[in-house]
Amino acid sequence: MTVITYWLTEHPSIVNFRWSPTQSYAATWSFLFTAVSFYVISAVTLHLLLLVILPLCHRRRGFSLGFIPALHSLTVSIISAVIFVGILLSAAAEIRDTRWIWRRTRTTALQWFLCFPVGTRASGRVFFWSYLFYLSRYLHLFRTFFSVIRRRKLSFFQLINQSSLLCISFLWLEYSQSFQVAAILLTTVSYAVVYGYRFWTEIGLRGACYPFVVNCQAILLGCMTVCHVGVLCIHLIKRGGCNGIGAWLFNSVLNAVISLLYLKFYCKTRSMRTSKAKHTTT
Repeated sequence: MTVITYWLTEHPSIVNFRWSPTQSYAATWSFLFTAVSFYVISAVTLHLLLLVILPLCHRRRGFSLGFIPALHSLTVSIISAVIFVGILLSAAAEIRDTRWIWRRTRTTALQWFLCFPVGTRASGRVFFWSYLFYLSRYLHLFRTFFSVIRRRKLSFFQLINQSSLLCISFLWLEYSQSFQVAAILLTTVSYAVVYGYRFWTEIGLRGACYPFVVNCQAILLGCMTVCHVGVLCIHLIKRGGCNGIGAWLFNSVLNAVISLLYLKFYCKTRSMRTSKAKHTTT
């Protein structure tokens, strides 16, 4: 346990981490905008090409990718689990090392999880794992291309969701935004379970008899909404407010858009499953 704690919280690269556009990879606005634009254009172009190529090849379905999607799911699941453990241990270490400062501002550990004190800089253990979470978001983009190649399906919700989450994770670091510790903990534990389940089904094992992934995502959105309400309450009550509240407002708007799109998708999925069940019964 001591070895794990050292490598996840006390290693010099973690303790001395500092978010900087000149020292951190992919830490500039230009890189973010270029990456998002390239992602959207590439996904749309690939979708249009397959619409033309597949009929010429007399194929109704897309192409098989073999073990690649399963390997991708396993990789994302493991990385998410590592980030979850890392930021959890790092948060505990930060609370231990800075608790004496909180006595002056009467800050509790729960408040710190949701609301960073004004003046917080993007450096140290927690922001190291936040940076790794941001980089891992690029790995999630491949899921869209898998969907296009295998199912000839390009979802507008998927494009917006992936692009928005990438921008949100960048804002967390750029503005030392409050709420990110709780958000990363909730998101990574959800991804570890969801992508682990996807790996399970993609290697041919039996899946759940209900929409497991959709339900996990619904639970995640519900927990995130509760945390957003908590941040707002603490910001209004706490003297001085929370750090990066402007970025948090933008984050909240994006999350609201994602939640509405997801709610529409969830209702559509439930409706299709109900119709299918009735048709099967008939």
